Formats: sequence, structure tokens, C-alpha cells
Amino acid sequence: MSYREERLMSLAGLDINKLSVKELKTYCKKILKGKIHGICFSVYDENQKPGSKISDKQILEKLEIIKPYVSWIRTFSCSDENSRIPVLAKDLGFKTLVGAWLGKDKEQNDCEVENLIKLCNDGYVDIAAVGNEVMYRKDLSEEELISYINHAKEGINTNVPVGYVDAYYEFSERPNITEACEVILTNCYPFWEGCDIDYSLIYMKQMYYHARDVGNGKRVIITETGWPSKGTNYEGSFPSEKNFLKYFLNTQRWSKQDNIEIFYFSSFDESWKIDSEGDVGAFWGVWDDKLISKFI
Repeated sequence: MSYREERLMSLAGLDINKLSVKELKTYCKKILKGKIHGICFSVYDENQKPGSKISDKQILEKLEIIKPYVSWIRTFSCSDENSRIPVLAKDLGFKTLVGAWLGKDKEQNDCEVENLIKLCNDGYVDIAAVGNEVMYRKDLSEEELISYINHAKEGINTNVPVGYVDAYYEFSERPNITEACEVILTNCYPFWEGCDIDYSLIYMKQMYYHARDVGNGKRVIITETGWPSKGTNYEGSFPSEKNFLKYFLNTQRWSKQDNIEIFYFSSFDESWKIDSEGDVGAFWGVWDDKLISKFI
């Protein structure tokens, strides 16, 4: 083995800016083989979207692909087939962060939260998330969201911690929500704030520390972060294969070095996200839409 090959097998003192795409893939594969903390689980195939019928077979196929590489998965909804994901994941040995999706439909919200409570009490949930970016979308008032959070805490009869997911800055701007949470679940996206890839790790750290500082000693988890491998740039953020690899590598090195709990976004590419995010929406996965690793 040459000196350069030996160096490629070590993460110490790594300057990723000097690495080729091929070398970056080697490091990413090494990190993935050693298992990452968590990943956001994307269940939909091509021509599917939320509301599509999803079989247990499809869920299991994707869970089996990521099983050797991931300790935790995060889900976003407790309705329909989504409620089956944590059940199947637990049977395979995953830890689960399970979300109830909240929006403007009160009846649907009630169903989501009640299903989340049941999954917790049945032993399929390790962390419960009541709502995802509800304040960012302005779907509910603070009081309505806090009521759902408190209802979940009262209904869960196990020691599952309950939190709410939103952008890091929402937790300083809305202290009553922060107080209601038992765990702070923060989304940190340098990409969506127009950050250059070379400054993205520093920026993500600042986002995390911001949430930690207002969390009053509570556990803080990064519930989403990632970088698209293709698509149109967003201000100073440029999607590319190389930037995708660099961001994954930087994120996971920090996670391992400083013991930061991170759920990477996401497991598989999903084309339905184009409707809300533009062309970049389809390219956030560590695996592509054919279920093939982007590190190969």
C-alpha cells in the first residue's frame, strides 16, 4: 500500500479541499461503513408522494439497504403506511425518532398525535417529535403547537422524550415552545441560507450552538442537514457531486469527533420534492432513486 493509500484510510488531519471526487468517495464509504448516527428515512419511489400507498415490502427493502450503515432513523408522519415504518425499523434493530406531521387540518393533526402516542406506548419510539417546521410554515399558532406537545407528553406513559422540530433560530425566537420541549430538535441547513460550501461546516456549527445556548441544558439533536448532489444553485450554495461529498464528510467527521447527534437528510433521492424545492429537491439522498449508493 502506498503512502497516499494509507493516508486515504485515515481521517486525521484531513484537508478535503485537496481530494478528488474519487478520494472523497473513499472517505465517505469508510465513514458509512463505520455507521453514522442517524438518517432521515425517505420511503417514496419514483411517481410516489405523501398519500401514495406504500407496502411493507417497499419499506423493508429500503430499511435493509441502510441497516448496515445507520443506527437511528427519523420519520415524519404517523399516518397511513408511515406508521408502519417505526414498527418495521424496530424489528430490524434501529433506534427511532418518530414525527407526527402537523398542519392546518385539526382532524388530521389529532390523528397524527394520537398515533404517535400509541407508537410510543407500544415501544416503537425512542424520541417523539410533535410537528416539523410548523412555525416556519405558519400553519399553527404557538399556543396550538404547545397544546399538541403537552398532550403528547401527558399521553405517553413511557420515558420517551418529546420535542418539536424546526429551524435553529425558532428556538430563540419562541422561548415558550423551547420550554415545552424535553429535547431540542433543530434543522440546520447552510445550503438553504446561501452558504458557500467552504464555510458550511462552520455555519452549521454556529446553528447548532445557537440552539444549544437557548436550550437551557436540554439535549440538542440536529434532525436535518444535508447538501444536494445536483440541481440549481441557491444564492451562494452550489449543488454538485463534489460539494455533496465534502458536506457529508465534514458533517460526519464533526458528529464523530464531538459526539453530535445528527440525522442526515436523507437516505434516498425522492423526485416528489421538486414541487416544493425546485430541481434540487430530488437529489438529497445518500442513495439515488435506483437505490444505489452515491459513494460508489
